[in-house]
Amino acid sequence: MAEAHQAVAFQFTITPEGIDLQLSYQALNQIYLSGVRSWKKRVSRLRNRVIKGVYPASPSSWLFVVIAILATMYMRSDPSMGLITKIQQHLPLSLSAEKQTMLSVLVFSTLLWLSLILALRFCLKLLLSYHQWMFEQHGRVSNTTKVWVTLLRLLSSRKPLLYSYQTSLPILPVPAIKETLSRYLESVRPLLTDPGYKRMTELANQFESNLGNRLQRYLKLKALWATNYVSDWWEEYIYLRSRGPIMVNSNYYGMDFLYVTPTALQAARAGNTITALMLYRRKVNREELKPSRVPGTVIPLCAAQCERMFNTTRTPGVETDVLQHWQDSEFVAVYHKGRFFRLWVYTAGRLLSPREIEHQIQRILDDPSPPQPGEEKLGALTAGDRVPWAQMRKQYFSSGINKRSLDSIERAAFFVTLDDEEQGMRGEDPAGNLDRYAKSILHGKCYDRWFDKSFSIVIYKNGKSGLNAEHSWADAPTVAHLWEFTLATDAFQLGYSEDGHCKGEVDRSLPLPQRLVWDIPSEVQAQVCSSLAVAQALADDVDCHVFPFRDFGKGRIKKLKISPDAFIQICLQLAYYRDRGGFCLTYEASMTRLFREGRTETVRSCSNESCAFVKALEDGEEAEQCRHLFRLASERHQNLYRMAMTGAGIDRHLFCLYVVSKYLGVDSPFLKEVLSEPWRLSTSQTPVQQMELFDLKNHPDFISLGGGFGPVADDGYGVSYIIVGEDMINFHVSSKYSCSETDSHRFGAQISKAFQDIMTLLSADTKTSSSSKGPAQPQPKKLL
Repeated sequence: MAEAHQAVAFQFTITPEGIDLQLSYQALNQIYLSGVRSWKKRVSRLRNRVIKGVYPASPSSWLFVVIAILATMYMRSDPSMGLITKIQQHLPLSLSAEKQTMLSVLVFSTLLWLSLILALRFCLKLLLSYHQWMFEQHGRVSNTTKVWVTLLRLLSSRKPLLYSYQTSLPILPVPAIKETLSRYLESVRPLLTDPGYKRMTELANQFESNLGNRLQRYLKLKALWATNYVSDWWEEYIYLRSRGPIMVNSNYYGMDFLYVTPTALQAARAGNTITALMLYRRKVNREELKPSRVPGTVIPLCAAQCERMFNTTRTPGVETDVLQHWQDSEFVAVYHKGRFFRLWVYTAGRLLSPREIEHQIQRILDDPSPPQPGEEKLGALTAGDRVPWAQMRKQYFSSGINKRSLDSIERAAFFVTLDDEEQGMRGEDPAGNLDRYAKSILHGKCYDRWFDKSFSIVIYKNGKSGLNAEHSWADAPTVAHLWEFTLATDAFQLGYSEDGHCKGEVDRSLPLPQRLVWDIPSEVQAQVCSSLAVAQALADDVDCHVFPFRDFGKGRIKKLKISPDAFIQICLQLAYYRDRGGFCLTYEASMTRLFREGRTETVRSCSNESCAFVKALEDGEEAEQCRHLFRLASERHQNLYRMAMTGAGIDRHLFCLYVVSKYLGVDSPFLKEVLSEPWRLSTSQTPVQQMELFDLKNHPDFISLGGGFGPVADDGYGVSYIIVGEDMINFHVSSKYSCSETDSHRFGAQISKAFQDIMTLLSADTKTSSSSKGPAQPQPKKLL
């Protein structure tokens, strides 16, 4: 217990001669340096609060205003129109006339400065509320949009902090209920028979004329009062109140590079990965990250989800879970072969070097001690149903050594699993191993991850890595941004020595990582077995298939003047139709982060236009007609996506109306039926947000695999895709073995075939056009 001894700053004993006091100066120095680091963070937070509080102005602009006012006063002119004199009359008479004048000028200048800041912020908010630019045709930009771009660039010219735009972002509007119902009925038309559509139309009209407007008034009242009328209810009712397992059902995963592994040493990969994550946390804390923007524009996105990225845990409750966030944490929790450790990553107020963290990880790997009774599979409690875990936590983990050990996991910056398996696209069956790799990150052994943590890192025996993220605190783009930075920093910034170790020196006097101590009674062990059985059944039922599509990518698609996302979504509709012989309600995740605290909205990708194209293609209609229908479907999809991004979606509005109805204790047959409709095809694109961090020209093998999630419906598919560079699209397909009608590998093959068939169809039109019209004319560049 050497580390426990070093943690004691002083000891004393009482003897007949008096009190013998023994000070540990090393420990006192550690306490002092940690305190200095803490105060530096507080000062940094205060500084950032001032800077972002006056954005888009700067703190130094106050001095400019004061000097300008003093200069005009010196020129015998009163810019305040008598206000300075009135302020002077209310100052103490004990001050001299000169001091009274100077103080009144300072007060007036400060008030004028604050008024200018509020005016600038109001103007910025108005500019960010303009979304018409998104609906304008490519290359045909209106004069209004050109003026808007110029003004927005002027107001955004100062370098912003991460959260500088937060107070200037517009509030998510509540759509008109009539428009939402109209868009809903249009979205379900291709999925219903004529009698079914007539019945649904009658339900919608009845809802609008009776209960709908009453619920809408309450929702508008909330929109006036709350920052975002959707996000808090979405987080609580969709995520935190779910009582089933969050493993597979809610958590999602991110994968390592496809072709390369920077080092084969497990400890070294862990050292660089942990360091990169801590560097990212430092940037978040200091607000040094650039605010995310709409790709190719200067338009900022909400950064609120970054606030709970680290030091955050989802704690179980009987009725609802709670997200707990701590301001700081100087350690990470590590799991290896059934043992839990607390690994300090700061010493004397400094972050350990990658080589030092590697050294500490290697100590854990070399530790031969066995797991304590009940410790090995304790993590299964976070993988099973939430109510039993909440009961166990309250009864057996609320005091004593179990509470202290649980606190070490929950308060950690994040969770690290040192997996004893090897994963990746390797061996004689690379495709099969890639699928097993995805399943491993998604659920592992069901007990060797801590699924409640905001995110967990998995480092495999052969150096491969992965990430498992809890969903309630943030959506995939936020976590993807973190993971991109981590992979790029690991491979290109930190790097490794020739023998695969991390770079840097090692302080051999570092204390050993601390084993967490548990006292697990038989009742808890019995519940662990029950939770593990539930989780294992769920994990065994998941069919994952990951495959890179290399035949072509967005480069070739964009040459056809088609949105890559629209192309992919229409291909998915064709693939599903061929796989199941019909269409289904399709979910595509779109973000609403153009608004403050915005999260996601649903794009209902299965439209009348996409269905018409698929039927025409499958019925063997003329190619020219099929190409025309495809263009219509593509334009329709893009319009649906834009509407979802700008607050004119369908599903979040109906969801909030349903929540209001439950609070009022009234039932709506229409809302009940709408919210019970299954999403048999759930899709999501993982955006590449920091391509500048990856040098694909010089290092083409460092390609990200992206990530995926489990199927939303028991008889449906989950499809995630990432567009990498110009020539590759990686797909993650999931389904359930228990459903005889779904097969992830079969559906993956259908996706590939749909890609080829549609590209062949469209390319034939391009060849015909180029031969008849001559060389293609260059397209104008985007204004933004």
